[in-house]
Amino acid sequence: MKALASCIWGLFRLCMSGPGGKAGLVCFGGVLALNLAGVYVNVRLIAWYAAFYNALQKMDASAALTQIGVFLILIALASALALLAIWVRKIGIMHWRGALTSAMLDAWLNSRAHWRLAHGGQPDNHIDNPDQRIAEDCEIFVRRLLSEALDVITMVVGLFTYFSVLWSLSTFSLPLGFIGLDVEIPRYMVWAAPIYVLLSSLVTHVLGARLMKLNMEQQHREADFRYALSRLREASSAVSLQAGEPAERRILDQRFSRIVDNWRYLIRREFIVGCFIRPYMMSTMRLPLFLAAPAYFAGNVALGGLMQLNVAFQQVTQTMSWFIFSYHDLAEFVSAARRLNGFRVRVGEAAGASSGIALTHGDVDQLETRGLSLTSPHGGVIARIPDFTISRGETVWLRGASGRGKSTLFKALAGMWRYGEGKVVCPSGRAMFLPQHPYLPLGDLHQAAVYPASLLAEGELPKPGERAFTVAQAEALLQAVGLGGRAATWAPAAAETGCARGHCIAHAGPQGLSGGEQQRLMLARVLAAAADWVFLDEATSALDQQAERELFQLLRQRLPGATLVIVTHRPPPLPGPVRTIDLTWPEPEEAGQVAVFRVATA
Repeated sequence: MKALASCIWGLFRLCMSGPGGKAGLVCFGGVLALNLAGVYVNVRLIAWYAAFYNALQKMDASAALTQIGVFLILIALASALALLAIWVRKIGIMHWRGALTSAMLDAWLNSRAHWRLAHGGQPDNHIDNPDQRIAEDCEIFVRRLLSEALDVITMVVGLFTYFSVLWSLSTFSLPLGFIGLDVEIPRYMVWAAPIYVLLSSLVTHVLGARLMKLNMEQQHREADFRYALSRLREASSAVSLQAGEPAERRILDQRFSRIVDNWRYLIRREFIVGCFIRPYMMSTMRLPLFLAAPAYFAGNVALGGLMQLNVAFQQVTQTMSWFIFSYHDLAEFVSAARRLNGFRVRVGEAAGASSGIALTHGDVDQLETRGLSLTSPHGGVIARIPDFTISRGETVWLRGASGRGKSTLFKALAGMWRYGEGKVVCPSGRAMFLPQHPYLPLGDLHQAAVYPASLLAEGELPKPGERAFTVAQAEALLQAVGLGGRAATWAPAAAETGCARGHCIAHAGPQGLSGGEQQRLMLARVLAAAADWVFLDEATSALDQQAERELFQLLRQRLPGATLVIVTHRPPPLPGPVRTIDLTWPEPEEAGQVAVFRVATA
C-alpha cells in the first residue's frame, strides 16, 4: 500500500508540474466547490421530504403545492451543479492529461530511452506497448484520479454532514424485547449504517480482489492485438507478395483468443462481484424504511420524519459505499498507475544507464577511436576496433560482409550503442546519420524531405534557433535528388485520408515510395541538413550504379567540405580519394572469431 501511494503521488506531481498543471488544479478546486454545493442541496432535499410528506399527511394542498415548487427549484439547482461539475472536470482532465503525457513523452524520447528500451537487449528493461502507456494509461490515470479524489473529499465532507442530519433525526431507540433481551439500542439508525456498509465492503473486496490483476492482463492483451494489427498494416505489401495472409490470420487469431480467454475470467469475476453489489445497491433504497418502521408504528416518528429518515440514511450509506460502488473503477485506476509507474521507472533506468564507451565532444577536426571494443548487451564481443582517425573532408568506405558489426559501429559513433569499452572523440560540427532502413515520418513528402527540420507554412516565420524550410525549398531538394513533382502524386491519397495540406503519406507509409525513391528521399535530407559529418549506412543499395554515381556526385558538389563515412557492399562511386576501413575475419585461434577492423587506403 505504501508503494502504491508513492507511485500515485509521483504521477500526481508530474500532472501538477507540467504545462497546464496549475490550470488543472484550478479546475479541481472548482469541481470540489460545486460538489460541496451539491451536498448542501442534498441536505435541503432531506429537509424537503419532511415538509412535503407532512403536508400530505395533514391534507394541506397549499403547503404541498408550495413544496412541489421548492422541489423543482432544488432539482434544477442540483442538475445545474452536477452538469457544470462534469464540464469543469473534463477540462481539468485534459489539462492534467496533457501535463502527464508531456512528461511521459519527454522521458521516453530524451536520452534516446525509446531506442534503448526497444533495442537494448535487456529483458528486465523491456516495456511492452509503450504507446498504450502514453496514450491510454495517462488518460485512465488522470480521469480516475480526478474522479476518485474528488469523490473521496466530497464523501468525507458529505459523510459528516449527512451523519449529523441522521443523528438529529434518530432520537428514538430500538428495544430488543422481541428477541428476549431487555435492552434498547439508542439512535440505532446511526449505528446500522456504518456496520452495514463495513460488512458489505469487506465482502466486496474478498469477491473482487482478482479484478485488478485481470484488468491489467486484459489491457496488456488488447495492446498486443492492436500492435499486431498495426504491424500488418505497415507491412501489407510484403505480406501480400508472399501470400502471407493465412499466416497473419493465425497470428491475429492467437492474439485475439488470448483476449477472449482473459475476458472470460474477467466477466466471470465481475459477475460474481455483481451478484453482491447489485442487490446491495437496490437494498440501500429500501432498507432504511424497514429499519425505521418500528419507530413509525410506535408513534415515535411521523410520516414526514420517516421519509426524511429514509433519505438521510440513504445518503449516509451511499456515501460510505463509495468503495463498493467504485471498486471496478479503483481497480482500473490502480492498474493504470502501476503500469505508468513501471514505464516511468524503466525509461529512467534506460536513459540514465552508464555506458562502457566514453563519448566525448571536442573542438577538433578529427573523429578518433581509442581502444574501442563493441559487445552485445549480454557481454559477447561483437568487434574489436583498432585505433583510427578520420579527418574532416575525407571520404571513408567501411567495407565488410554482412553481420560484421558495421552498423553497430555507426550506433557507437552516434552515442547510441553503450555496450563495450573504449573511447570515441567526436569532432566539432553537425553530424548526420542515415539508418539502413529509411524512415518516413507522418506528414507530406515535403516534410519528409527536410526531416527532422520543420516545414514552414505559407507566411510562417521560423522560431529563433529553429532549422526550417519553406515548401519551395523542400521541393527544390526533391528536384535535386530526382523526385521533382513526386509530391503532387500524393494529392488523391490526401483527399481520401483527410490530410490537411495534401500530398499525404501519413497513411500510405513507406510502401507508397519504391525502395530507390525512399533512398533518394533520405539523401535529400542530407542536403537539407548540410552536415559537416555524414554517415551513410547502405544508403544507396536500392539504386542502380548510374543513379548512385549521380547522387554521390551531387553530395560532393553540394557538400564539398563534408566528411562522408559510407557503409556499402560495393565501392562508392565518389570523385577523389576514398579511404577504406576493411572488416575481415581472423583465424579462430587468433581472435576467437571476433571481428577486427583493418584500416587501409584505396
